[in-house]
Amino acid sequence: MESVTDLITGLNGIVWGPLMLVLILGTGLFLMFGLKLMPMAKLSYGFRMLWRGRQGQGEGEISPFNALMTSLSATIGTGNIAGVATAIALGGPGALFWMWCTALVGMATKYAEAVLAVRYREVDENGNHVGGPMYYIKNGLGSHWGWLGTLFAIFGALAGFGIGNTVQANSVAQALLLNENLEIAPAITGIVMAILAGLVLIGGIRRIAEVAGKLVPLMAIAYILGGLVVLIINASAIPSAVVDIVQHAFTPTAATGGFAGAAVWAAIRFGVARGVFSNEAGLGSAPIAHASASTDNPVRQGTIAMLGTFIDTLIVCSITGLAIVVTGAWTSGETGAALSSMAFEMAIPGVGGYVVTIGLAVFAFTTILGWSVYSERCVEYLFGIRAITPFRTLWVLMIPVGALAQEQLNFVWLVADTLNALMAIPNLAALLMLSPVVFKLTKDYFATSTG
Repeated sequence: MESVTDLITGLNGIVWGPLMLVLILGTGLFLMFGLKLMPMAKLSYGFRMLWRGRQGQGEGEISPFNALMTSLSATIGTGNIAGVATAIALGGPGALFWMWCTALVGMATKYAEAVLAVRYREVDENGNHVGGPMYYIKNGLGSHWGWLGTLFAIFGALAGFGIGNTVQANSVAQALLLNENLEIAPAITGIVMAILAGLVLIGGIRRIAEVAGKLVPLMAIAYILGGLVVLIINASAIPSAVVDIVQHAFTPTAATGGFAGAAVWAAIRFGVARGVFSNEAGLGSAPIAHASASTDNPVRQGTIAMLGTFIDTLIVCSITGLAIVVTGAWTSGETGAALSSMAFEMAIPGVGGYVVTIGLAVFAFTTILGWSVYSERCVEYLFGIRAITPFRTLWVLMIPVGALAQEQLNFVWLVADTLNALMAIPNLAALLMLSPVVFKLTKDYFATSTG
């Protein structure tokens, strides 16, 4: 086991090295400037399209609104609670700054992904619209690039069992076990989550989208309100916290309390990695959901898709990160969900811990549902629709396995982190090569759209 861990650690160091960070941020910057800052300028337009998108506006299985909720169900998960905390615990407060940077350029990346997903989607043998990086690589770049789409599908199918399944189940099981007033056994947590997930997965993407459309907004608002209470209680500490976040993004963080100290590279590395883990901009996962949206224009769906990064990182992750910094919990030596729980509990004794625990449980459950769509589409691309039922069965069975793997948490995170990067490489390459298509569709749309 130790040799396997060392091997994956070495691979992780390569795929998340300087070149990957340049590729992720560079692609986002290239798309942002190529779009002439449209994702920022048209943010309010995106929210208007989201509101109008509660009902379908073209061919597709789910409404544009529910497509975003399905995407958010997969992104708002342990990354927002445990991931942010881990980034700060390893990289210091400056890691939050780099998460913000990743999100800002990630809005352009997410927009481009959705535009291409809708533009190059197909209809499968079951009559469902399917799309994502593997399809816009095959249909947009041509058959000679088919191997790149296959590579993405392989990484996406495998990554789902890490980032979208076992990591989520593991985090929930640990949170419910360590909560002093709950102390629920991991086996029970895993079995209950598996049963609930199985009941939803039977209905496919339509059922998942319906559940996500109701559960995600409700839980996200509840968590944000709890976080705002923490920030209001510590309002006087917010200005200095923001200064620390910006300062430590460019200068090393000294050891203090239980915090061991961190170099600037650590802040960048963990901020970008956890930012991508949370909002998934560049991974190529979200466009798989947006490809099923009942929309008649790729650009309109793209403006809705880019809101996912804004909501996930610039709102939800910021709430968690600021709570950890303003309360001073980041110097405790804790990490992961325990650190987030500590921060909330310090501000709201007797209540804060429940906010984080319940939020983590619901977020993680919806992530399991959302990522089942992503991995299922990758498996379908590789093996056809006959593989869907076996995949769903395996997906449900892996939930209790992840919940019981308490001692392997760090290993699970390591594998998930590595697979994220491996997914991103073919997707980012495709986005760069197909960027002229995105730029032209965007220019033509806004030249004639009255909004």
